[in-house]
Amino acid sequence: MSNEIKSTITYLKKKIKTTPEYALILGSGLGNLSKIADIEIEIPYNEIPDFPQSTVAGHKGKLLCGTLYGKTVIIFQGRFHYYEGYSMNEVAIPVRVAKQLGADKLIVTNAAGGVNPGFEVGDLMLITDHINQMGDNPLIGPNRDEEGPRFPDFSNVYSEEMNRRFMEIANAEFVPLKTGVYVSVTGPTFETPAEYKYLRVIGGDAVGMSTVPEVITAIHNGMQVMGISVITDMGVGEIIQPITHEEVQQIANKSGELLAGLLAKWFKSLN
Repeated sequence: MSNEIKSTITYLKKKIKTTPEYALILGSGLGNLSKIADIEIEIPYNEIPDFPQSTVAGHKGKLLCGTLYGKTVIIFQGRFHYYEGYSMNEVAIPVRVAKQLGADKLIVTNAAGGVNPGFEVGDLMLITDHINQMGDNPLIGPNRDEEGPRFPDFSNVYSEEMNRRFMEIANAEFVPLKTGVYVSVTGPTFETPAEYKYLRVIGGDAVGMSTVPEVITAIHNGMQVMGISVITDMGVGEIIQPITHEEVQQIANKSGELLAGLLAKWFKSLN
């Protein structure tokens, strides 16, 4: 265990008596996804020793533990971003904490801009791959040998089994689920029209300012990963409509209800 999270783990193990199987990290406007779980423990981030704090609207800053259709879960209701001034190591702390507490599967959600012309605002996109355009990586520096190898394989990042089951649930519920490649950028600025075009050219379907650092850390730690984006705005065409963070939150909240229903049925299908 790394020194930087020892005090965090020691504190949380006194509070959390069950071993979580799944970790969920909830993105902008998606904190209400926690309502699908039976929450037994709720801990504000500011009470956890040496734990970062959420500073962005739409990220409540709470760690929740409970069950979801019989599966033990740990939920990070609010994540940390590189653009907040956190290092990549700090952004990745929730994943390392979840792994140390016993979770071996990670589900990440985010709000993202669509660059695929076949998408619409409000769509859900199951992430099948990603492109890291952040210019940094949480694994830079001395390797954490207790977590994984110096050069981890990334040929199959997003769990085919987890994705397949989620697609089956969406089809059964007649939800038009999109799939695609998520591109991560640093932010905090939204993209220029030229940048949107570039991201599409390099193979992106959606763009956001999070997720990939956590996923990299999870794969390094041997965890299985599933990621889902809510498309909150579109960066397609000659005229890009201005967008605000408040609008992103509103759309994410609305589509988050649909996503919550699908995730609840996904967990139920595991029994």
